[in-house]
Amino acid sequence: MSYGSKKKYLLLHIIKIKSFLVRLAKALFLTVILVPLTYSCKQEEGGHFTQGEIHYDVSYTGQVTRMPREIMPKNLIVSFKDDKIIYELISPIGNSGIINLANPAKEIYDTYLSLFSIKYFYPSKPGEIYPGFEAMRGIEIKKTTRSSIICGLKCKNAEVTFPFDRSKIYNVWYTEEIPVSNPNASTPFYQIDGVLMSFFFFIGRSEFHFEAQNVYKKEIPDRIFDRKEHYKMVSRKDINKFINKMVNL
Repeated sequence: MSYGSKKKYLLLHIIKIKSFLVRLAKALFLTVILVPLTYSCKQEEGGHFTQGEIHYDVSYTGQVTRMPREIMPKNLIVSFKDDKIIYELISPIGNSGIINLANPAKEIYDTYLSLFSIKYFYPSKPGEIYPGFEAMRGIEIKKTTRSSIICGLKCKNAEVTFPFDRSKIYNVWYTEEIPVSNPNASTPFYQIDGVLMSFFFFIGRSEFHFEAQNVYKKEIPDRIFDRKEHYKMVSRKDINKFINKMVNL
């Protein structure tokens, strides 16, 4: 092969390598863009369903309780059926935690608190925000055009800010593919008509973050949406006091 031919051959290879590197760079760029919107979780028995459970991982950021991590809730389980929904944030030790129950047909919007032998509940009125969320008063929710897939479900995004600092943005993801009517009716996110898949709560001075890990299609008995027995009814002021004590120990 002549010198000129070798030079031409090398030049063609350099052009091919450059072209490959440009395509690789574009692919890596798209990966960086898409990864933040990709969530690793599972949906069992895909397709349309009207009842089931969502299991979330719980993490804590910012100022958190001084309780030992071992007794803090590690999971949130949300059970839903038709327009009924129940949130159960329970510690693995002592069966302690907070439950929020919404059963619109029976006008039940209850908050239950368990702390070892203590069992209290407060029945909110329709349209009243559950106790414990006073720190989230005045939040502003702005729905965006961003979308993602979480546990096989199409999700939409909303940005949340607080009145004391509108520059700090919290992201919330929700899905309209789980047909629960007004699932956030008594929560600070009542403006969002979709089941929350990635969200947060400020309860007292503690900041909780929830990420959906699994969605299960299963039969949920109606009785779990009835008012629970063996709980003592207390005032909103009193249950707020107990919730703050529990999460800020």
